[in-house]
Amino acid sequence: MKSLAIIFVFLASSIVLRAAEPLTLKLWPQGAPEPAGFTSEPEKVIPPKDEKDVKRVTNVSDPTLTIYKPEKPNGTAVIVCPGGGYHILAIEHEGTQVCEYLNTLGVTCALLKYRVPARTKENPSKEPLQDAQRAIGLVRHHAAEWGIKPDRVGILGFSAGGHLAVMATLHANDRTYTSDPALDADDATPNFSVPVYPAYLVSKNDTFALLPEIKVTDKSPPMCLVHAGDDKGVTSSSASALLYLEYKKFGLPAELHIYSKGGHGFGMRKTGLPVADWLVRVGEWMRSMGYVQ
Repeated sequence: MKSLAIIFVFLASSIVLRAAEPLTLKLWPQGAPEPAGFTSEPEKVIPPKDEKDVKRVTNVSDPTLTIYKPEKPNGTAVIVCPGGGYHILAIEHEGTQVCEYLNTLGVTCALLKYRVPARTKENPSKEPLQDAQRAIGLVRHHAAEWGIKPDRVGILGFSAGGHLAVMATLHANDRTYTSDPALDADDATPNFSVPVYPAYLVSKNDTFALLPEIKVTDKSPPMCLVHAGDDKGVTSSSASALLYLEYKKFGLPAELHIYSKGGHGFGMRKTGLPVADWLVRVGEWMRSMGYVQ
């Protein structure tokens, strides 16, 4: 009898562990819409070379959404978009580790493994934006099942993923694919947006003017921007400041954090600098907005 009891305890523990494991869904069950003539290569995971390096994923042609559920969901969900220049995905320090932290706040996280590398140099975000729009739809379709409120679905991204978050926020319904009512939302606009050192909002020749496609309207959702002041070039912190000012012109809810030091790509790294607490500040903003209790 004692042995039987031990088996029951083991089985029960296994069920709990399995229930806590992340759930992964394909964004395009019938295959992602790709440009004519595009040939995919096998997906590849590149482990970090040393403690200063990062884990990378590339050659993504079958994009997925992996759901990280908190112990006590509070109804808010965040789609997390790793960066990587639309070439690779920094899947760990700008992905899984972010999801794990937000889970501690009761936030359900959906890690977006979007298509990379870019299919064209002219429009590198085209296919990733399709993936982000589909991701919003999937999360809202599964809202009741996952303990999420469909009007509390946000998006957070880093660098190229930050650009993707901005594009998904400001161009949510500019679709370049045929939507599927079973998978897509009628309105794919996220309820809030957190771009972290977003790239490609300004040009390398003029870092003090937003690119024409970065257009805020009076209906743009709340935004919290994070950047390091010593970030430069097409990832310059001026981009976040300019985007914040566009929100200010419309009197829309927005918050801006620019740290003196941190460079680019800090993500969840423990740098010993104030910038390492950026996600604490984002959590405070989410609490002030009612997304976290």
